[in-house]
Amino acid sequence: MNDEKIIDLFWKRDETAIKETDKKYGRYCSTVSMSILHNELDAEECVNDAYLSLWNSIPPHRPQVLRTFLGRIVRNISINRHKSTHRQGHNCYMDVSLEELMDELGDCFPSDDDMTNELSGEIKEYLQAFLREQDALNRKLFVGRYWHSYSISRLSASYGLTEGAVEIRLRRTRTKLKKYLNERGISI
Repeated sequence: MNDEKIIDLFWKRDETAIKETDKKYGRYCSTVSMSILHNELDAEECVNDAYLSLWNSIPPHRPQVLRTFLGRIVRNISINRHKSTHRQGHNCYMDVSLEELMDELGDCFPSDDDMTNELSGEIKEYLQAFLREQDALNRKLFVGRYWHSYSISRLSASYGLTEGAVEIRLRRTRTKLKKYLNERGISI
């Protein structure tokens, strides 16, 4: 079923919308959540919470891209779960990739205490424009590392690169982003 029909089901308050969403995007949502939490049960619970949130969001919202809209919901719920678990003394590597980007780019991105907040509208637009200008591999590595929180080793295996090559490409992309933002009046 295409996204428009699924969204129409949500607007009609037809419960099959959840089943169709799960059928089409369940695996994607699980992957997003697992990349943050590394715990199957927590990830499954976050995906279910995301479906409930989606049900409550449509209507009034009518997303243009259902996959992106749902992915953002799953990601935010998973990050909140991570923060809750992390506060209780559990460990997760996710902080490393977020801290790495925040350290490199300074105040442009949220602090650790506020990492679930969305980027400001202006910076978000600049980031999207910057990523559109990058070659496909660098864009995929950047999004994989800093949006999906994939490990360097996972990215290395996925794209047939050495871990060192992935790290170098990410460092160069961060440097380009920093320069790009500075040129647009956002000092770092």
